[in-house]
Amino acid sequence: MKFQIGDKVLLLHSNEEGEVVDIIDKKMVTVDVGGVQFPVYTDQIDFPYFKRFTEKKAPPPKQKKYVDDVKKEKGSAIKGYNVAEGVWISFLPVFDKDIFDDDVVEYFRIYLVNNTDTHFKFDYHLRYTGESEFNLRNEILPFNDFYIHDVEFEKLNDAPRFDFEFSLVTPDKKKADHFEASLKMKAKQLFQRIEEMLKKQEASFSYLLMETYPDKVHTDKVDLHKLSAAGFKVYDAGQARQHIPPARSVVDLHIEKISNDWKHLSNFEILTAQLREFEKYYELAVLHMQPTLIIIHGVGEGKLRDEIHDILRLKSEVKSFVNQYHPLYGYGATEIYFQY
Repeated sequence: MKFQIGDKVLLLHSNEEGEVVDIIDKKMVTVDVGGVQFPVYTDQIDFPYFKRFTEKKAPPPKQKKYVDDVKKEKGSAIKGYNVAEGVWISFLPVFDKDIFDDDVVEYFRIYLVNNTDTHFKFDYHLRYTGESEFNLRNEILPFNDFYIHDVEFEKLNDAPRFDFEFSLVTPDKKKADHFEASLKMKAKQLFQRIEEMLKKQEASFSYLLMETYPDKVHTDKVDLHKLSAAGFKVYDAGQARQHIPPARSVVDLHIEKISNDWKHLSNFEILTAQLREFEKYYELAVLHMQPTLIIIHGVGEGKLRDEIHDILRLKSEVKSFVNQYHPLYGYGATEIYFQY
């Protein structure tokens, strides 16, 4: 759900502005317009601050660009980006004239900027509301920028998520095998960044993905013979599963199911407890090699659901997950399918 309670919205059929006062379900919200409240489908409303950018002449048809047509960069030096040391994603707006001859943003050119002395491989994925839209695998040289693709301004209204996975072109035993970074962007934040950029008369704006490539995490080996002699129980790895706690096929994360003394907790503390419970039973499901796991997170504002979905997208054991209507849980549960 890209809309939240308190958001200012524009009714597309009447061009009136209102405010979201309640979330009914996945497809419908309650809107207040001038003191009158009524339900409306989410596809019939939009954010009002996009109106000034979308009321423009229809652009001429453009030739499609495909992933195979994107070539490796030739090694141009970094310039024109307001970035410090690290790896950044940069947005270069391309302007057009509307019917009043005012400048409006037509689309963004997306660049990966490497302001380090390291040569990286990278996997890139662009997702809208969780669905994959564009992906690319390539390399970026030290102290260089890499043009990825263009993104229409209106598409950035659809909860975009920019995911990257970096690895070293030249492997280093002291460095991590890979590093993952993501950028989730809300329409309101994007609009604010554009306004700041125009006020400062800058050509682009950027977000930091990685300061430095991380070192490999080393774990000290434990002398099992000393542990056994000290009285600790040491199990054979092949028999380890019978000594771990039992897993669950359905986990209810409603706070009253987790804690008896929860009424004094803040919203942040409740969310933290729910995510801790989710991680616990997720790990148990993987250890027991369960084929599926159902997580009951409720509907509400969708904060817990979104946090869980963000975590699942980074889990290698997850084959897929779905949040659809269930006869027992409605839209308040996500079913996870594992691969081993």
